[in-house]
Amino acid sequence: MISERTVAIDGFLEKCDRPLEGYATVAVDVIRASTTAVTAVATGRRCFPVPTVEAATLLASEFENVLLAGEVGGNLPFGFEVTNSPYEMATRTDIDRPMILVSSSGTRLMARLETNGSAYVGCFRNYNYLIQHLAKNHSKVLVVGAVTRGEFREEDQMCCAWIAEGLMAAGFRPEEDETSRLVDRWSGAPRDAFLTSASVKYLRSTGQERDLDFVLNHFDDLHAAFELHRGELVIAPASHIENLTMQPHFARNALLRTISRNWPEGRP
Repeated sequence: MISERTVAIDGFLEKCDRPLEGYATVAVDVIRASTTAVTAVATGRRCFPVPTVEAATLLASEFENVLLAGEVGGNLPFGFEVTNSPYEMATRTDIDRPMILVSSSGTRLMARLETNGSAYVGCFRNYNYLIQHLAKNHSKVLVVGAVTRGEFREEDQMCCAWIAEGLMAAGFRPEEDETSRLVDRWSGAPRDAFLTSASVKYLRSTGQERDLDFVLNHFDDLHAAFELHRGELVIAPASHIENLTMQPHFARNALLRTISRNWPEGRP
């Protein structure tokens, strides 16, 4: 007998009693952690999302020439080189440097979900391929948006809803009325429908419009699913990365490295 396939949308689960067992989970923090992490890996860079600055500092001791990236409360932590910026990750050329990424909410969400098992990272860049990957490989999916300052923000609602809508079109049943409500709200929305978000206001008020422009101009351009494994974000083994808007050798190197590791025991 074929089990029923279901999908649900939720906010950050740190204080939620929802059981995660049996779910494939997706962490969504469009502005900016999930977009930054996915972009970094797509260029061929290794990426390790961590929940805290302390965790980042501890992990950094395991690498040489590491790139510490991120923000806490919008501020660059002491000793960090670059903020949580997808534009920065797309334009840097030092892809041989592994990146340790920390953010106020998105990387904490990633770390929380990875403890459950199959955990993915989604954003507008790869949402369409991610739908296909999830539908092919899982029967229960929980899409989780990062909650920032107590808000499940518009960009994350929209991305979560689009992923859930795609799964529903593939035969998944929404588990709750709230999932259906969010899908209905964002179905068919234009790309810029989330511009009322407080995240957008923050980027504009702090002179970081390049990241906003990057998000708006990169929809469905990555044909890969990105999965958390042993603390690292990697291209899921079933994925391919053709037709990417990046230098071809970066894309090829990212895929070859993922295949050659074959889920190793060690990290570096």
